[in-house]
Amino acid sequence: MTAELVRGQNHPLPHTRLEIRVSAGAPVIAGATLADESGRVTGPEWVAHPGSPALPGLEVSRQAAADHRLAVDLGALPEAAHRVTLLLALPGTSGGPARFGAVAAPFAAVTTLDGTEVASYTITGLDTESAVVALELYRRQGAWKVRAVGQGYAGGLAAMLADQGLDRAAELAAAVHEAVAHGMDRSVAAPPPRTAEGDRARHGAALSASGVPADTAPAGPAAGPLAGAAAGPSDTGAAAVPPTGGPVAGGPISYAHPGRAAAAPPAAAAGRPQADPGPQGEPGRPATPVAGDASGWSMDERLYNQVWGMFEDLARTTAAYRSAVDFAESRMDQELDRVLSDPRSRIGSAGDAARAEARAKCDELTARAREALDRDLAQLTAESEVVEPALPVAYAGWDNPVWHGYRAPREAPMALRLGDLHLPESPELRIPMLMRLPLERGLWIDSGRAGSEAAIVMDDAELRRLAVDTAVLHAARLLAVHPAGQYTVHVIDPAGAAAASFAPLTASGVLAAPPASGAHGVASVLTHLTQRVELVRMAVGGGATDALPPDLDTADQLLIVNDFPHGFDDRAVTQLRYLADEGPAVGVHLLLVADREDAAAYGPVLDPLWRSLLRLTPVPDDHLADPWVGHAWTYEPPRLPTGSGVLGQVLSQVVEARTNWRR
Repeated sequence: MTAELVRGQNHPLPHTRLEIRVSAGAPVIAGATLADESGRVTGPEWVAHPGSPALPGLEVSRQAAADHRLAVDLGALPEAAHRVTLLLALPGTSGGPARFGAVAAPFAAVTTLDGTEVASYTITGLDTESAVVALELYRRQGAWKVRAVGQGYAGGLAAMLADQGLDRAAELAAAVHEAVAHGMDRSVAAPPPRTAEGDRARHGAALSASGVPADTAPAGPAAGPLAGAAAGPSDTGAAAVPPTGGPVAGGPISYAHPGRAAAAPPAAAAGRPQADPGPQGEPGRPATPVAGDASGWSMDERLYNQVWGMFEDLARTTAAYRSAVDFAESRMDQELDRVLSDPRSRIGSAGDAARAEARAKCDELTARAREALDRDLAQLTAESEVVEPALPVAYAGWDNPVWHGYRAPREAPMALRLGDLHLPESPELRIPMLMRLPLERGLWIDSGRAGSEAAIVMDDAELRRLAVDTAVLHAARLLAVHPAGQYTVHVIDPAGAAAASFAPLTASGVLAAPPASGAHGVASVLTHLTQRVELVRMAVGGGATDALPPDLDTADQLLIVNDFPHGFDDRAVTQLRYLADEGPAVGVHLLLVADREDAAAYGPVLDPLWRSLLRLTPVPDDHLADPWVGHAWTYEPPRLPTGSGVLGQVLSQVVEARTNWRR
């Protein structure tokens, strides 16, 4: 049974691997400190907060939210740490509550990894305090216990940290608030900021109904479902979308928002064209979805931001649904525990009636949560049906008709589609997985069977073929979305095992050279690219880019490596690691097709390589983690429509544009 603690009460902890769940009536900052035997926090390195969320054995949330899950592994804490203290603070942003007395009492629970509550504490009696020490987990005679504290601080986070012995508490508190305010801690880059008017107002009512305020929910995943670099306007020259919000004559897609003018960029007064307001939506009903309904300088940027918004909305509404279901089941369990603890109602008609009533309440709450989820999903599905046909080639699926009108672009896009993402509550609703360009990290197409349910049942040869096919589609898209002459692709296939899969690239002539094979071919390509990285790094570092050799290919380089580590000696492995670490900064990118188990003979020496690459799969797999709301997103790799010749058509256009450019 759960121990419902009161202030000062303690309770033993049966496990060392735990979660601390926090629920509050408003967005709060959740942090934790480690302290020595005397209860003193020795320095800021012993404080986990949104700007520095992970310590050994401890990880906290990365932003302010109404609900948090903190991971604790007591066995992995530093030996000198004898106490873990849970801290809660109000963000102090304008418009939000400034004291805990103005919000519902915060609730904290220590649970096992399967969700079983060990102890819980509702922090009551707060008034002017804007920060509070909620719980502390402490070690006594080799055993760990949890104590309900509930000590509030009217002086806020700075006063609370100072009370724990930190010398420069005010500076650390300011850094925490800044990290929360500006999202400096995000593991994936956020899209360019949206204006207040354009910040997804059409979903506000639906999301509020599901219990998730639109300004408090998490924003994106840590394993990089939507990763980014520098933003900028782009014109791919591929999608017939207007630069303003006006409708397309005779087209099926309206780019005019039905309820307001399009959000204006900051420099609108400098003469940039603005969208005209469309017809007003019906009162009390969500606005009709339209493509490009987000802020941005260009239509590509607005569509990118809109896809980001859809991703965030789906994450939030699903998190709200799961939280509501967890609450309903937790309340039912508590009511059943009360029934079973009373011998008079444990058996007989009274017990049966109490159990039936508890189950009915749970079912009612779950049904209401599902109704809110379905309403939000219907709106997101309607938006997806409008947005998907309007996407430019860089963001479009291979079945999108925009590919049939493909022409080489004049500028590189701001992002690239790597596949789709979805959640188990709505598998039919797919969100494009966009990665910002230029690539900041390499890609790894995992051709192994371990860790993927879909891959386990597949034949090894078929899985490897699918992995190479997926790599070819990524390479073809990278070539297609860059202007002629600005992207070069190299292939290493040591044993020539993937000649059939590489045929579209080799037959079209888009490769810089035929796929390299054998030890000599592997060494030649790696040496060439390694030297290029070294030359460009030295030139950039010394401010002497004009001194680069005139025959140096200044285009971005993509190296596809198949069947790694077969055909790689120690020197080649070292060069590959160097390219993965240093190449992206100077325009050399890696696309690795490999099974990690095949490289097990190298031991941990290759672990940094795997960690530096974004792992993708050739089959659907739910490996992309979202630390904001605890989701595991299922990744769907790109696929060509059956019998389609669009890939050959696009590659032929790439070759033609390159030929004309060289003239």
